[in-house]
Amino acid sequence: MTVAALCATWAVLILGRLFYLQVISHGDYVRVARQQQTKVEPIPAKRGSLADRNGETLAMTVPAESVCVNPMRIPDRQTAATVFARVLGLDRVALSAKLEDAAKQKRGFLWIYRKASPQQIASLKSLPFDWIEFRHENLRQYPNGSLAAHVLGSVDHQEKGNAGIEMSLNAVLGGSPGLLRLLTDSRQNGYGSEVVSKPEAGWSIKLSIDSRIQYAAEHYLAQATIENRCPTGSIVVMDPYTGDILAMANYPTFDPNEPPESERELKARQNLSVSAPYEPGSVFKVITMAAALEATRLRPDTLMDCGNGRIVLFKRVIRDHKPYGVLSLADVLAKSSNVGTIRAGLQVGDAKMHDYVRRFGFGQRTGVPLPHESPGLVWPLERWRATSLGSVAMGHELITTNLQLARATAAIANGGILVQPRLIQSRVAPDGRELAEPAQKGVRIIQERTAGTLASMMEGVVRHGTGKAAQPVGYSAAGKTGSAQIYDPQTRRYTHEYNASFAGFAPMTNPRIVVVVTLNGSNKFGGLVAAPVFKQVAAAALRVLDVRKDLPDVLPETKEPLLAMNDLPPAFEDENVAQEEAEPAPVLQAAVLGPEPAPRFLAGPKVPAFVGKTLRRVLEESASTGIPVESVGHGIARAQSPPPGAILPPGERVRIQFVR
Repeated sequence: MTVAALCATWAVLILGRLFYLQVISHGDYVRVARQQQTKVEPIPAKRGSLADRNGETLAMTVPAESVCVNPMRIPDRQTAATVFARVLGLDRVALSAKLEDAAKQKRGFLWIYRKASPQQIASLKSLPFDWIEFRHENLRQYPNGSLAAHVLGSVDHQEKGNAGIEMSLNAVLGGSPGLLRLLTDSRQNGYGSEVVSKPEAGWSIKLSIDSRIQYAAEHYLAQATIENRCPTGSIVVMDPYTGDILAMANYPTFDPNEPPESERELKARQNLSVSAPYEPGSVFKVITMAAALEATRLRPDTLMDCGNGRIVLFKRVIRDHKPYGVLSLADVLAKSSNVGTIRAGLQVGDAKMHDYVRRFGFGQRTGVPLPHESPGLVWPLERWRATSLGSVAMGHELITTNLQLARATAAIANGGILVQPRLIQSRVAPDGRELAEPAQKGVRIIQERTAGTLASMMEGVVRHGTGKAAQPVGYSAAGKTGSAQIYDPQTRRYTHEYNASFAGFAPMTNPRIVVVVTLNGSNKFGGLVAAPVFKQVAAAALRVLDVRKDLPDVLPETKEPLLAMNDLPPAFEDENVAQEEAEPAPVLQAAVLGPEPAPRFLAGPKVPAFVGKTLRRVLEESASTGIPVESVGHGIARAQSPPPGAILPPGERVRIQFVR
C-alpha cells in the first residue's frame, strides 16, 4: 500500500508538472524558445537622393554588401584574421584579438567590414569558407566629389546624416526601415527568415543649387583664397526675387565620400556661410545709407562735411585715411568715408538705426534648412554705448553671416523686399510624385524708391569707387566693399588681418543674382581680393543664366584710383602689402564659364552727359541726337550707363537712373 501510494503521488506530481509546463506556462516557454531561435534585424530603407535645380544628381544611394561572422562557428580564428586582413586590408593582429574576445563572450555576431567593394566581396565569396557571411546594405555616394559638399553634408556608417541637408532633413531622406525575423538553430545557424515589416524609402530632394554656378563659385573662391594666403573663405549666390540659393561654397572644402581622419578635416566641414558670423565692416554702410535716405532729409547729392578725415565722438577719435573735406552722400558711399557715414548715422539716430538694422534681418536666423545656423549678433538698444552708433554705422559692434548679408543685399536689388532664402525647390516621393515648395512671400522693409536710389549709389562704388575691380565684363553691377579688422579676444585688440568682403548684384536694370564673398584672415582689402571674385562669379553665373549683356565689353578708362584708402578700418595706415605669387589654380571648365570675351572696338555715337537733367530735357536731347535712352525712376538724372563720352554700341541704349 505504501509503495502504491508513493507511486500514485509521484504520478500526480509528474502530471501536475506537465500540466504546468504544457498548459499554464506554455506561452512563456514559447516566447523564450523564440528568443533563442530567432533574431530580428532591421531592413534598411533606401535613402532619398539629392539633386540640383536642373535634376543633376548630387547624392544617391546604391546597394552594397558588408562582411560579418559568427565567431562561435569559426574553427580557426587566426586563419580567419589572416584571410580578412589580406582581402580587406585590415590589421591582422587587431582583428585576431577582436575575434578571440568575441568568442570568449560567446557573441553570435560580429561585423568585419562594412560596405566592401564589389571586388572584395567577389574575392571572399570565392573562398571555401561557410562561416563568412554577407549582409545587404546601402552605400551613400556623392558622384561629384566635393561639389556643394557644405550644402549636401554627409552620412555616417549607419547612413544617418551628420552634416548639411543630409543632417537637417535626415528623417525625410532616410525613410523608415523594415524588420526581418531570422530563424536559427542552437548554433545560431540561419535556416529561414520572414519579413515582419517592409521598409519605406525616403523622399528625394531637389535643391535650388545650380551645379554650374556652384562649380564656378567654388573654383574662384578657392583660387582667391589660396593666392591671397587666407585660411578660409565663403561665398553665397542668390536670386534676389525668389531667394533661391544658387550657390553656397566655402574654402577649405571636403569630399563627403570620405570620412574625416583628423581634427583639421573635421573643421573643414563647417559651413562658414551660415555658422561663422563676423564683423562686416564697410560693406554694412549700405544699411546706414538706407536708413539715412528714409529717416532723414539726406539725398545722394546732399553735401556732407567729412572733417578732413577726422571726427570726435565722446572723446573717441575716428579717422578716414584720406583727408576728405566735403563729399556728396553718394561719394561718401563710393569712397567709403567713415566720417561721412558716421555723420549720416548721427542724423538717423540710435533708435531708428537699430530699427533698420533689424529690418534687414540682422541678428536673426534666416530659417534656411541647414544645421547650426547662427543668428549673428545685434546688441539690444539699451546696451548701446555712447559711441555705438558710430561703430554700427561702419559695420562694427555687430556680427553677421554671409547668408544674412546676401538676403539684405537682395532687398536692395529687388526693390525693398526682404525675401526668405530658399534651398529646397521640391520634394519627390518614392512613387515619383513631386511636391513643389514655393518661394515664401517677402516683407517690404524699405520703399521701392529708396532701394532704387541706393542701387544707383552702389553702382557708383563699382564704376568709380572702391569696388572697381568688381566690374563684370559686359554687365552693369552695384555693390560695396568691406575690410573689417579681425578682433583678437586674447590681446583685446584689432589685428592687421581682415575679413575682406564684397556684396553686390548684377545687372542693374533687372538684377538676376546677388553675390556676397568674404575672405577671412586677409592682409589685403576687400576691394583688392573679394571684389575680383565677385566679378568672376557674377560673369559666370550670368552666362549660365543666359542674361543679355547691358554694357560694352570694353569700358572707357577712368582716372579714379582703383582703391580708396578709406575703405580700410580706422586703425590701418599702410596700403602697401607685399604680394606673393601663388601657384595658379586649374582653369575652370570652358563649358561652365566659357572663354573670356576678346576686347571689341565698336563704332557708334558718343554718349552725351545726361546727369543733372530732367526727364523732359533728356528726352528732348535723345530725340535731337538720335541716341536711344532707357529711363528708370522719376525726377533728376543721377546716374547713366554708359558714361558720358563712351561709344554707344549699335542697337544699345543709354540707361539713366532718375531720382526725385
